Amino acid sequence: MPPPPPSSVDPAARANRRAILITYPDERAINEAVALADAAGYTVAKIVTQRQIAKSRYGIGRGKAEEVRAIAEEIKPDTILFDEVLKPSQAFNLASVTKVEVRDRERLILEIFERRASTTESKTQIKLAQLRYDMTRARESVRLARGSEQPGFYGLGKYEADVYILDIKRRAAALKQKLEKEVKKRQLYRNQRVKSGLLSISLAGYTSAGKTTLFNAMTGETKTTAASVFTTLSTYTRAIDLQGDKVLLLDTVGFISKLPAYMIDAFKSTLEELSFASLVLLVLDISEPVDEIRRKLASSLDVIREFQVPETRIIYVLNKVDLTTVEDAFDKAGQLGILASRRALPVSARTGFNIDQLKNLARSMLFETEKVKDDEGKQDAKQDKEKEDNSGA
Repeated sequence: MPPPPPSSVDPAARANRRAILITYPDERAINEAVALADAAGYTVAKIVTQRQIAKSRYGIGRGKAEEVRAIAEEIKPDTILFDEVLKPSQAFNLASVTKVEVRDRERLILEIFERRASTTESKTQIKLAQLRYDMTRARESVRLARGSEQPGFYGLGKYEADVYILDIKRRAAALKQKLEKEVKKRQLYRNQRVKSGLLSISLAGYTSAGKTTLFNAMTGETKTTAASVFTTLSTYTRAIDLQGDKVLLLDTVGFISKLPAYMIDAFKSTLEELSFASLVLLVLDISEPVDEIRRKLASSLDVIREFQVPETRIIYVLNKVDLTTVEDAFDKAGQLGILASRRALPVSARTGFNIDQLKNLARSMLFETEKVKDDEGKQDAKQDKEKEDNSGA
């Protein structure tokens, strides 16, 4: 049988490993890639940049690959982290030149998910995502073996690779069944909420925007928070009081750019809470440069739209105003085109600034809207009754 996929390696064994990071020559890209490496337990010993990556035989140019090889010989890293999605052949070619294991961006994110998973559901979701990652690469391994481009690539011959693919499909099917049971449980829970008349608010936003800190500020909880990415992988729900009206607040997994569709699909049972939420608080780190906020806002909205959330159900939470000013927050919101909605509010989840105002805004959107619908319903019923009386006369 083939060796276990690299993603199944014990996360503890990867802690504090030294790595060479290959990324774009852009401060934003470098910072995010370093944050991902740190969250996965790697120490970046050297950063190598190139404007075009993941397009050549080695992901980077041959000359740059030789440069990485020389660096690897000098500093003896455990891993090369590649800040893009690589084909198996590209990872194999780069590893052959450098004599160091290569991990691409998707595999790195999966490692973080694996380290952070704490519930049965999130662990199942991650195992499914890992299998889908391995499946796409196993198929190419078969193609390479059959074409004799790389005989024995990943140690898999034609027969062994086909057996491995069938094994992945079998395990993936079992995990899907397990997740379907979780989906049914969630649906029953939602039905109970609807019957009891409870409305819900979901927190959403780019990873590290401060969603969990905001969750704690609004609920009085002490849920674990961290500056690193993907602190939350499961949905947490708590009841909060909005001036006498009880609602449910839900914290969800954070978003990140270039998150592949199969990862979003694996977390669908968690993220679909957005579809059923009465209101979504989209948390933005307003202390960042406006171009960075714009990029993260676009990534977040892309995911939110996947779940068909109307724009009118979104409050833009301009978080971390304690690291800047209210004036700066409003100025950036204006540049982002979200100020005109009158649903953008500067807050500081860390200090508690404007948290009460945020609750008031949420309450007005939830219950004043409900009251309008109620009044409209009563008015329609009255008009229908009058029509019936008149027709009867």
